[in-house]
Amino acid sequence: MNKLKYTIIIQWSEEDNCYLVGFPDFIGQKWRTHGDSYEEAITNGVEVLELSIENYPKVYQDEVA
Repeated sequence: MNKLKYTIIIQWSEEDNCYLVGFPDFIGQKWRTHGDSYEEAITNGVEVLELSIENYPKVYQDEVA
């Protein structure tokens, strides 16, 4: 696997009682996934980031069109 070079933001949410994960380099909703622990948030974040990178060209074209 190639190293991912994107910013991942992990922030605790008192309201949701979990860690929220966001990717400022990608347009769309601010928070993309979450985790009950910091480690789970990282794992889920990497998985979503990989899917976002894979699907980004198609999603971006749909939003611009």
